[in-house]
Amino acid sequence: MARQRNRFRPVHGVLLLDKPAGMTSNAALQAARRIFRAAKAGHTGSLDPLATGLLPVCFGEATKISSWLLESDKGYDTVARLGQRSTTGDADGELSAPQSVPEFSDDEIEAVLACFRGEIEQIPPMYSAIRKDGRRLYELARQGEEVEREPRRVIIHELALLGREGNDLRLRVRCSKGTYIRTLVEDIGEALGCGAHVAALRRTEVAPFSAPRMWTLDELQALAEQGDEALLDALLPIDASLAHLPAVHLGEDAAYYLQQGQPVQAGRLPEAEGLRLYRGEDDFLGIGVVTDDLRAAPKRLVHCNRGIG
Repeated sequence: MARQRNRFRPVHGVLLLDKPAGMTSNAALQAARRIFRAAKAGHTGSLDPLATGLLPVCFGEATKISSWLLESDKGYDTVARLGQRSTTGDADGELSAPQSVPEFSDDEIEAVLACFRGEIEQIPPMYSAIRKDGRRLYELARQGEEVEREPRRVIIHELALLGREGNDLRLRVRCSKGTYIRTLVEDIGEALGCGAHVAALRRTEVAPFSAPRMWTLDELQALAEQGDEALLDALLPIDASLAHLPAVHLGEDAAYYLQQGQPVQAGRLPEAEGLRLYRGEDDFLGIGVVTDDLRAAPKRLVHCNRGIG
């Protein structure tokens, strides 16, 4: 009987996991997967072990749309600690000797923050998962190697000072995909002339999820002990992750041919990078694209929006 209970099964949906500090994203993913006994799972965008907060986990059919979440804008609350640099850019690295921090006024800090809003260039940190000649940069960094990295353009939509305490600045950041908060904080520290590193980091948003209900591993374990109905209620339907895409509702015939892989007429279609496709009002079929002849073509279809099966 115990062997039957521990078997993995086809679970589908999106979990908004509140990742704990000190755990890698993959370890958090695997812990959630074991609680749900989900046969297939993936996360959408790693968080550093030091970081907490929103880690969307895709189960089953939801893994088909995970790349769309990877492309999303993100939101963070972070603590930038002035006066010390770190080998990794955060408190998990080897910290430099403290140096004195000038008595900055709020206006002086704001002037520096203003320089980092909008489109900026970042040089990815050595402690990152980017590959160089087939090897992860963090692997090279752990061997004491440093290699040249090409700068990347990112967009800082919001950079706000939430408060100050001693040498700590509490910042809110909303940014495009691929932004390194560690690098942003380091660059702010250099602009202030005293160095800085990330002392704490929490992800609060992954578009389209803004200030959402997140679930801790302890909460999920408690739900699992109540039974599948309670546990599965923690999952969001797959199409909730695609709320930024326009919805297209198809009749029975058009939905049938679409599911056979054929483009279909669907009335006047909006100009968009993707479409949410439905049979009728709410039977989600998957993601589509607009063809050159203005028909709806399937791109990633799913067979279950949420649940087991």
